[in-house]
Amino acid sequence: MTDDILVFAEQRDDKLHPAALQIVTVARQLAGKTGGKVHAVVIGGPVEAAAAATDKAGVDGLLTISDPALAHYSALRYRTALAAAIGQVQPRIMLLPATFMGRDLAPRVAVRTRAALATDVIALDIGPDGGLVARRPIYNGKASAGVVFPKERPAIASVRPNAFAAPAPGAGGAPRTALPYAPAAGDDRLTVKEVVKAGGEVKDVAEADIIVSGGRALKSAENFKILYDLAKELDAAVGASRAACDAGYQPHSRQVGLTGKTVTPRLYIACGISGAIQHLAGMRGSKVIVAINTDKEAPLLKVADYAIIGDLFKVVPALTEEVRRLKN
Repeated sequence: MTDDILVFAEQRDDKLHPAALQIVTVARQLAGKTGGKVHAVVIGGPVEAAAAATDKAGVDGLLTISDPALAHYSALRYRTALAAAIGQVQPRIMLLPATFMGRDLAPRVAVRTRAALATDVIALDIGPDGGLVARRPIYNGKASAGVVFPKERPAIASVRPNAFAAPAPGAGGAPRTALPYAPAAGDDRLTVKEVVKAGGEVKDVAEADIIVSGGRALKSAENFKILYDLAKELDAAVGASRAACDAGYQPHSRQVGLTGKTVTPRLYIACGISGAIQHLAGMRGSKVIVAINTDKEAPLLKVADYAIIGDLFKVVPALTEEVRRLKN
């Protein structure tokens, strides 16, 4: 085992996931304390564009595992490929984004490589004895727990998206190593034949940097159009509260909350959402929260960084026009 750090550079359709760049930032910080190097691995079908973007993030070494069998994410096949990359680099620390893919993949790889694991971490450091120290939220974000890894055992951590900023792009030029995909027995038990994206080209709330969410106060699915107009100008995703989804205003794939999706965007704009505890649990980790509501006593206003007390049907269109004006 070396003092190096390996980053799983998640890609989809040869497009690098933004969270993959963000964990390069913390990997470099940790490498500065361990004295090791930062390696990244890109796994998929065609991976050239994703590998080039990873290279420019400032890694010291780049591994690629490209095979038609890896064109679509498969937990078993990606587990085998990532375990092979770990065997090649022999890192002390391995980091993944805590995306849907990362949360599914991390425990499988930890079992395969007999590594210790912490999930959905928001802070990482090297302890006095040289072991990895991680902090992860618990109790729906109301508290956090410290996880200490023994130095002599490989450590795997999935890092919450938007917990760190992405590094400035550089010139690249890291040495590359192409590894073959050698399927393990049983990898074909799970095969992905087709990937269907719900909602067409609309961004997934779980992966967006900016989210505009609406509650039951929108009163109908048609009225959500004003949120989609604002989201278009901000290049944002549209989310909804459980009440709005249960009422049929939006599909449950856009639901934010304890029974929906947990999100950590840079900006969360809540329109007509009172802030029930299950909704707060799903978006409390947002960097900046803006609440638009007529109720001054709404629970969401207590956690919001900015509050607009007013009619969302007047405020949101005005905000959209202002964003459009600033862009022009």
